[in-house]
Amino acid sequence: MKISKSELSVALFLCTIGVAAAGTYAGHSVVAPALAEAGMREHQRIEAILFVATFSSLVVALLAGLFWILPMVRQQAREQGKLHSLARLLRKRSQDFERAALTDPLTGMNNRRFFDESLRQYLLEFDRIGRPLGLMLIDLDHFKAINDTHGHDVGDQVLKSVAACLFERARYHDIVARVGGEEFALVAPNMEPVEFRRFADEVREAISALAIEVGNVSLRITTSIGMTVSEPGDENAAFLKRADIALYRAKQSGRNRVHAYSDGVTATDRELKEAV
Repeated sequence: MKISKSELSVALFLCTIGVAAAGTYAGHSVVAPALAEAGMREHQRIEAILFVATFSSLVVALLAGLFWILPMVRQQAREQGKLHSLARLLRKRSQDFERAALTDPLTGMNNRRFFDESLRQYLLEFDRIGRPLGLMLIDLDHFKAINDTHGHDVGDQVLKSVAACLFERARYHDIVARVGGEEFALVAPNMEPVEFRRFADEVREAISALAIEVGNVSLRITTSIGMTVSEPGDENAAFLKRADIALYRAKQSGRNRVHAYSDGVTATDRELKEAV
């Protein structure tokens, strides 16, 4: 095992103190009784030698501690602090990169990757406890026309405004995400179908009430929302498919409305369900 400089210096420091302690012990416990029988001058001479040796060892230990060990320990502490700072920086950067990989850069919302993983976990957990999980797919009506008419800067501001509106409407444990160009998703746990339908209508009305102004452009937008509530054993694909069918029906029915998926689907719905 490799021994560091600081460990070696501390070991030498302790050895020096040990030598001084051993000299003191020898002088008082071993040599002194033996010299008691010798002449006074010889006794004094040996005691003086032991005193000088002990004192010198302590002085060497003190100087080594002040001018060698202490600076080395302080240097190591500084280096350790730098390493800790670097580790914190790398950890923060790693978290930032991970967050960036799960965040839509334009709106600051969760992205499709985050949404898919969170939806999978929510479905498993709420299926386990037997509680409902609601899903809305929210599509901005005629968004392409906004980009074509006013430019992408205005289109981007529309997306940001809708994202802010969804953030404001969502509860703490809801999931909101941008899952496509002009498509958003909202997952609301523990809501019964009637309550969830009312919530979806409130979201649609809130977006319709937005007054979006960019430069000299002022406009309002509408949305089509497809919604569904989880069923026992649901997985992402089936759950999303039902919401997508409901969204398709909302658009077919004239847009700017909420359509809830139900078992009583039309023939067109069945064909779409099989095709998706």
